[in-house]
Amino acid sequence: MRIGIDFGTSYSAAGAVVDGRLELVRFGSEQQFRTTAYFPQALPDPAKFELTPALEAEVDALVRASRADQARAAARARELHSAAGGSGPAFVPRSEAQLRRDALLVVRRHWLEAEIARASQTVAQLHDAVYGDAAIDAYLEEGEGHLVVSPKSMLGYKLHGAARDVLVGIALHILEHIRMTASEQFGTTVRHAVLGRPVEFRSSMGAAGGQQAIELLTEAARGAGFDEVTFLEEPAAAAFGYHRELATMQRTLVVDIGGGTTDIASADVGGAGAAPAIRGAWGIPQGGTDVDLGLSMRRFMPLFGKDHTRTPVHHYYEAAAVHDLQRQHAFRSRTSFQDVPAPYGERLIRLQEPGNTVRLQRAVEDAKVALSSQPGHETELAYIEPGLRTSSSVDDLTLAAEPYLRAFSTLLNDVRARLDRLPDTVFLTGGMSRAPYVQGAVRSAFPEAELVHGNASLGVVSGLAAAAG
Repeated sequence: MRIGIDFGTSYSAAGAVVDGRLELVRFGSEQQFRTTAYFPQALPDPAKFELTPALEAEVDALVRASRADQARAAARARELHSAAGGSGPAFVPRSEAQLRRDALLVVRRHWLEAEIARASQTVAQLHDAVYGDAAIDAYLEEGEGHLVVSPKSMLGYKLHGAARDVLVGIALHILEHIRMTASEQFGTTVRHAVLGRPVEFRSSMGAAGGQQAIELLTEAARGAGFDEVTFLEEPAAAAFGYHRELATMQRTLVVDIGGGTTDIASADVGGAGAAPAIRGAWGIPQGGTDVDLGLSMRRFMPLFGKDHTRTPVHHYYEAAAVHDLQRQHAFRSRTSFQDVPAPYGERLIRLQEPGNTVRLQRAVEDAKVALSSQPGHETELAYIEPGLRTSSSVDDLTLAAEPYLRAFSTLLNDVRARLDRLPDTVFLTGGMSRAPYVQGAVRSAFPEAELVHGNASLGVVSGLAAAAG
């Protein structure tokens, strides 16, 4: 069985086509979970993998087996080539370096699975991990262990030291949670997946960051027990889902706005074909978390001294950027807040305590969602200081969203200029597609197109499941 996986910045989900019918994986009572994990005990550390003589022997055995398989495949290809009179594609052997690399990945995965199994027999059981909003609650209650928020957002950044292996290990555990949950629900061992990817990853290295992100996700998926993983751009995946709903063909523009990225695809959807025809795809590495960051800096961080003290502004960005593991570590390591004038210094020190930056981010996100349908919102922060609270308004949200909206509107106008034909419809999906200011920007750029509202949370995963099936 092949499943589709939407491994999102903010939320993750999975699904499959079973007997011709789309079925989403249920995580408890929900069809998605916040891409956050809490591990009560230490995780098996992929960085500790070393090629012992026994593991080296396993690698050599796999290389020999692959070499033999390749020789047989080459002989068979020569026979077919000769029988066809010298026509047809020639067999291209894999190099020794490629064979060894693949063998090493298999041995490393088996080693990590053995480490997980060994931990399961002691105290660090995989099923003890908690995912989604419950992960934050468990971390706040326990006050120790490991809480990880949105590992996807860091996959395209330059990673120093052991950070790479730690990030792969975290993604591995989350993907393993998805695979095991799907296997239990569908009654079969799931080993194949179609994984969604943005058109452009958030990255500090340009195109090389996107390539690195794919490599890390592939490594994590293999370590999580997937024998095969392929990737599909998320707006193309959403087009797959929309395609299944239409009896006649139409040109559509799929706009998918998630937590970390914004993606657009032009596609012909509907009709008798098994799949939509993707005409082009574009994206920017910005999304809902950028609006969260703007609202946090505008309305919440002044409670901690921003604009009121001489504390460098980048310290507040470190506190607000909960998806950036390195910035979070830098903020928690600061020792200079004792010198910040009262009451701001004490509040910053409280914000450094385990889980409080994540708790604050959850409050910011709640305020953003509330302000999309009401004029004002009140937030209590008693965990920082008794009686501490702040209010935010639609005007605050509008100003916080301005930088993102400028980038989004530029993308929409660039896409319009590149199209050979204007769309009949614009299909909106992704959590941010609910926001009135997002819908207003789309209407402004494509006033002649009908706006179609897909499932904001599950549009992409539904398409990935359809593509997998």
